[in-house]
Amino acid sequence: MQDLTEGVARFRQDVYPAKAELFAHLAATHRPTTLFISCSDARVVPELITQSEPGELFVIRTAGNLVPAYAPGANGVTASIEYALAVLGVTEIVVCGHSACGAMTALAEGHDLSGAPVVAGWLRHADAALARTAPGDVAALVRHNVLAQLTNLATHPSVARALAQQKLTLRGWVFDIATGHIEELDTAGTGAAPAA
Repeated sequence: MQDLTEGVARFRQDVYPAKAELFAHLAATHRPTTLFISCSDARVVPELITQSEPGELFVIRTAGNLVPAYAPGANGVTASIEYALAVLGVTEIVVCGHSACGAMTALAEGHDLSGAPVVAGWLRHADAALARTAPGDVAALVRHNVLAQLTNLATHPSVARALAQQKLTLRGWVFDIATGHIEELDTAGTGAAPAA
C-alpha cells in the first residue's frame, strides 16, 4: 500500500494546482446537489464511480449502506441527512449497495457475529431486507437492502417533506465491483419519488 503521506504530497504537487480555481471557489461555497449514501467498504468510492468533482456529492458511508428509520434523538446519520436537505438543499439522494458486501454476506450466510456485538446490532437495520430474501442469496439481499434503506429514508421528516413537495428524487443503485456496472433499481413502493 502506498504511504498516505506520499499521496498527500502528490495531491499538493500535482492535483491541487490543476484544480486550484475549483478549490478557491469551494472554500466559500458548498452546494452539492446529491446526497450519496454508500457502504464503508474501501472498494466503493462514490466520487470515483460517479466521476464527480469535489463539492458535487455530500457523502454518508456506513457499514452495509444502512440508514436507520427516523427516531427522535441525535445520531450522525440522521443529522447528516437533515443537514443535506435543510441546509444544503440537495435534490437527489442515492443509496448505493454493492456486490460482495461483507455486511450483507454475513447476514445472508448467517455468520456468527457474537465477537462483534456492535456490528450485529447495527446490521439489525437490514432486518426488513433479510426477511424478504432466501437464505444464502447475497446478491438478492444487497438489492432488497437498498430498497429497504430507501424506505427507511422516507421516514425522516426532512426527506418526507421534500418528497411531498416534489423537490427530491430517491434512487437505488447496486455497484458491481468486478464489472463496474451500476444497476438502477425500481424504487416503486419505497416511498421514493419516481426518477426524474
